[in-house]
Amino acid sequence: MKIKFLLLFIFIGCNLLYGKINNKVDSLKNFTYEELQEKFYDYNYDGKPESSKLIAQYYLFKAKKENNPAQIAEGYAFMYINENEENALKYIDSMAVVAKKLNDNIYPTRIYLLKANVYFKFNNQKEALNNYIIGLKYAKQNNNKRQIALAETNIAYLNSYIGKHHEAAKILRYYMDNADYLNENEIEKIRVNLIDAYIEINKLDSANILINKGLQTFKNEDSYKYNQYLALSGCYNLKLKKYNNAINDLLQAKKYFFTSDDERNKNYTLFYLGESYKKIHNSTKAAQSFVQIDSLIQKSDYIFPELREVYTFLVDYYKEKKNKDRQLYYIERFLKVDQLLDSQFHDVSRELPRRYDTPQLLLEKEKITNELKKNKKIFFISAGGLFVALFILTLLYYKSRKTEKNHRKIAQDLIQSVHESKIKENKLQKENSSNKITEQENIKDKTINFVSEDLAQTILKELEIFEAKELFLSKGITLSNVAKKIKTNSKYLSEVINIHKRKNFAAYINELRIDYAINRLATDKKFRSYKIPFIAEELGYNNEQAFTLAFKKRTGITLSTYLKEIEKTGS
Repeated sequence: MKIKFLLLFIFIGCNLLYGKINNKVDSLKNFTYEELQEKFYDYNYDGKPESSKLIAQYYLFKAKKENNPAQIAEGYAFMYINENEENALKYIDSMAVVAKKLNDNIYPTRIYLLKANVYFKFNNQKEALNNYIIGLKYAKQNNNKRQIALAETNIAYLNSYIGKHHEAAKILRYYMDNADYLNENEIEKIRVNLIDAYIEINKLDSANILINKGLQTFKNEDSYKYNQYLALSGCYNLKLKKYNNAINDLLQAKKYFFTSDDERNKNYTLFYLGESYKKIHNSTKAAQSFVQIDSLIQKSDYIFPELREVYTFLVDYYKEKKNKDRQLYYIERFLKVDQLLDSQFHDVSRELPRRYDTPQLLLEKEKITNELKKNKKIFFISAGGLFVALFILTLLYYKSRKTEKNHRKIAQDLIQSVHESKIKENKLQKENSSNKITEQENIKDKTINFVSEDLAQTILKELEIFEAKELFLSKGITLSNVAKKIKTNSKYLSEVINIHKRKNFAAYINELRIDYAINRLATDKKFRSYKIPFIAEELGYNNEQAFTLAFKKRTGITLSTYLKEIEKTGS
């Protein structure tokens, strides 16, 4: 009886569901392709993927039923948008097959641009860039202004991703003002990303004008777009240090975006909300926002560069709370996400200038050259200037590469010396060692010996104990308090260090600290995961800048170079 009742219940439920779907499909039958397109884009832009997916399915069904190749291709374009990466690429491949039957100059550009969109969405920025570049090439061959604009604006978004916000803002501003061939939603996307770029480069007045215009335009017209501008307003207020205003804006935007499937806006709203709470010293609420981000990205795999700040904060937060399990968890999450981000950043930052910026510059050069041919005198002056500039850039480039190579070699030597338990002097110190020894001998010659040899040996033994116990890591250490610890006076201690250590007290302490840092960073993975200010504090420095300057002076390379080489060795 129970089984019959259950089957009856399922049967009725399926019929009701089928009836609802049929009702939705029946309601679409009277719409034209243009009207269906408009509804699709409205639903999609409003963060309603299920509704837009239903429109796409009916659109493709209608096109196939009417055997309309152009609209079948359009149907595949709609179908790919709300699918996973694998299915999305399959729909685009299906479109490519149909497109071969069409005599339309939007192909094959469109295929590459759509594939690029898929790769961008699923965090494969390298392949996204590759497809945008190929798409741009075909768009220029076909002289299709709209597709050129779409390719270049998306490349601008990649520029923003790697931190080249000035370059992105320049392209986005141009197309926002001059691309009347783009549709309203495409212009809106450009405007939103331009505001973000303006905030990053501190063009806050320009950002504020666009934000206010967006808020006024969409307040009672479009909830999704209004909340996008509200989130941008929160980011703008955060930049202005109006933290409470930022929190109010971001909380409203958060409430809306968590009713949608828009992963990007969810994550960035939470990120800026967490940053705002950090600024008012509400670590608990900041941590809640960042924990929520971690939960979201594990479900969607959506990652973004600012995640490094999220995880380093959570590591420090749970360290303060003495919650070692959570601290270890977020260290592991940080290492995993950081590796992905580093790979993406490296690929895009290397390929973008080579495959886009340089060709653009060459095109610009060609254009200028053709104009200058009208006037030989101006042409030769400009060509000469360009040659000199290119020559200087080439020299600077090779000098930079050589310096980078030298610094990497120094870092590798330091790492090797740690593993051999013999920290050696780096190349720069070797080059300058003769000068330093001469100076130190001069110091010794000029020093009047107030300390007997017996007393000097006693002080040196006390210094060995001082070094073995790593007391040099104490913050605020001075000559007088070290002298007090080893039961002598400042004058005697200073003389012994100057003569026997061949350096003054400050240099002596700095070298001990940096040698300690060289060893521990190379051998202690957990220590490396901490933020630089924390590491500096652990070493006894008052701030990050003092530590990094001391490291560079001691080793001849930057701290970041040393850390990168350690990671490469897998230590």
